[in-house]
Amino acid sequence: MSTQPLTPLTPQPKPSAFSTMRRRTMNQLITVLSVLSTVLVIAPLVAILVYLIYKGASSLNLAFFTHIPAPVGEPGGGMANSIVGSGIILFLASLMGIPIGIAAGVYLAEFARGTILGNAIRFTADVLNGVPSIVMGISIYSLVVMQQKHFSALAGGIALAIMMVPTITRTTEEMLSTVPHAIREAALGLGVPKWRTVLSVSLRTASPGIITGCMLAFARVAGETAPLLFTAFGNQFWSFKLNEPIAALPLQIYVYAISPYDEWHRLAWAGSLVLIVMIMVAVTLVRIFANRGVLKGAS
Repeated sequence: MSTQPLTPLTPQPKPSAFSTMRRRTMNQLITVLSVLSTVLVIAPLVAILVYLIYKGASSLNLAFFTHIPAPVGEPGGGMANSIVGSGIILFLASLMGIPIGIAAGVYLAEFARGTILGNAIRFTADVLNGVPSIVMGISIYSLVVMQQKHFSALAGGIALAIMMVPTITRTTEEMLSTVPHAIREAALGLGVPKWRTVLSVSLRTASPGIITGCMLAFARVAGETAPLLFTAFGNQFWSFKLNEPIAALPLQIYVYAISPYDEWHRLAWAGSLVLIVMIMVAVTLVRIFANRGVLKGAS
């Protein structure tokens, strides 16, 4: 067997000082631009939060969280019924919207790739994402409220649930599309059924992104007012029945904000601050527990 002599490696020319300086300058420029972009994204949120704290923190007291709205012209009162009502409506919306959205996203990503039905569902989800919330409220008013002959918390939950579904569906599909096919093929090669592969492998791998999509949908509908004006309608008293009108923080803030009373304006700022804090706390807690679950599963 003949052997050929090894050719010596050609030494690579050293980069010039100008080239090195240009790369360092470009690296620093891109880093600065990235930091500025991050600041521009976060600055509006910080400004809004600081302004809400400035305008509404002074109106927060125990009565705000324990009392219902006071009659017109009387000082004091709170938004306890509105806080509870918002929790009920958002719970109903999440209970209906999250499972449907995730199931639709799984179908699109795992079973309907390249099919006419899958393309139709994607188009419908994209259209629903752009539908104004007041149109959604009017639609549910015609389909649910008019049939029941009265406003209700259930109608408000349905309206918000329908608004959540498109965002969750498209996010779930995109996150499942990022799962490598090799992982699915390995599970199928071990004899795992298709449905079990989707539940135990695909969904588990894409769970952080899916949870993020659910949180985005939740945050989007938590502050909606227009759909609730046509469905839940609002209530100045305690109400826990799903078949009756119910109070909600966005509705109460809207009523107080358009009123001519300074006392109600002050409470509207306080309600806005509480609503923002509630959304931030809910999203943060879900994110923390989701990350713990992912880490435990990985270990």
